[in-house]
Amino acid sequence: MIARSIISRLAVCLALLPAAAAAQADKIPWARGPAKGALGSEATINVPAGCLFTGRDGVKTFLAVTENPVSGNERGVIMCQSEASPDPWFVLFSYDQSGYVRDDEGSNLDADAILESVRRGTEEANRERKRHGWSTLSVDGWATKPFYDRATNNLTWAITAHDNTGGRTVNHSVRLLGRGGVMHADLVTTPEQLNSLVPTFNGMIGGYTYSPGFKYAEWRSGDKVAAYGLTALVAGGAGVALAKSGLLVKFWKLIVVGVGAGLAALKRMWARITGKGNEMHAE
Repeated sequence: MIARSIISRLAVCLALLPAAAAAQADKIPWARGPAKGALGSEATINVPAGCLFTGRDGVKTFLAVTENPVSGNERGVIMCQSEASPDPWFVLFSYDQSGYVRDDEGSNLDADAILESVRRGTEEANRERKRHGWSTLSVDGWATKPFYDRATNNLTWAITAHDNTGGRTVNHSVRLLGRGGVMHADLVTTPEQLNSLVPTFNGMIGGYTYSPGFKYAEWRSGDKVAAYGLTALVAGGAGVALAKSGLLVKFWKLIVVGVGAGLAALKRMWARITGKGNEMHAE
């Protein structure tokens, strides 16, 4: 069962969506926190209290409803709202089976060059967004420059962006390196909320666990090694390798900044559902 307050808000949220989108969103199977969410077969995540989780059965629909492209790599999404953060926010998890990413670039990441690559990739993504009739995005800059933690094998950064309607968003991203690939964890929120939510997000990532056999330390000689390193992972992961090989048609799918385009609509919905007098009661 989902907590009454969250069901109430979600029900009003659906009422505010266009009919077709509401019909889609109503099919998303949500579980309430605290709970353990399965991110495919590769990992699990502890879902905090006050948050909703949907796995592979619901994440693609969630992205479609919030006007975000689907890559096929999605494993789950956690959506939250709290008293400390009046606007809704969510964390998207997706897994790239690229192989073991060597971390020898960890102390030598060129933030300026990486940002330029992200901007180019976002423009490529905008072509696909226009084809769908969705908002386009422009990258503003770093909120947090990329850095690598060798103790956890996590790569972290945050990018600010805005869409063509003036709506602003932040993607705060962590890449959790594993034996056979990388789990992408992307926090999508507003710039105003970022600082207050980062500790919550970091705590959430602390509850992430690779399944046995998928951990970075379990890599053995003969396992697949990724064709790119940490620099390319920030700039788009496998997308950079695809771009170099001429397969730009797929590059847009791997640009994390593109995840945030539906945030303005999500904010409007949650602003309405958290208002007094809009509560509905669930069984």
